Amino acid sequence: MWKRCSSCKEPIALGAQYWTCNVSTCNRKRTALQFCSVSCWDGHLPIARHRDAWAEEKHAPATAEAEEPSLPSRVKPSPKKPARRVIPRPAPPQDTSPEEVLIVASRLKDFVKAASGFNTSDRVLEPLSEIVRRVCLEAIENARRDGRKTLLDRDVPKS
Repeated sequence: MWKRCSSCKEPIALGAQYWTCNVSTCNRKRTALQFCSVSCWDGHLPIARHRDAWAEEKHAPATAEAEEPSLPSRVKPSPKKPARRVIPRPAPPQDTSPEEVLIVASRLKDFVKAASGFNTSDRVLEPLSEIVRRVCLEAIENARRDGRKTLLDRDVPKS
């Protein structure tokens, strides 16, 4: 294995074909996005919100040694920093006490009216907010399990 796909996390083999984004912010050393297929590259566009982007075809190095370019002799590599210790955060309490409403009432009412012609009671907002909280907590756990601090669409459980 050379690296993993930035989207689906499938391995990209040594010497295999892969794709990168042409946008410079996706190709920085810290970002270095690589994708196993054009469809995986296409999946990052809604998140990245590029104006004009395309996938560039590339090939992974044939051997593991070829991955890192050799440094000129006069430049010394910087010493590696010790790994940061990650302290797991406890899950937030999941009590059922009424909390702040997370649903935009006007948008929900407009949607229900357009979809069915029905009116919507304001008391619908609290149970829907509780459902959104549960789904968000599950998505947070999925992202934490993958070692990320950013929720992605793939973290949200399918209904």
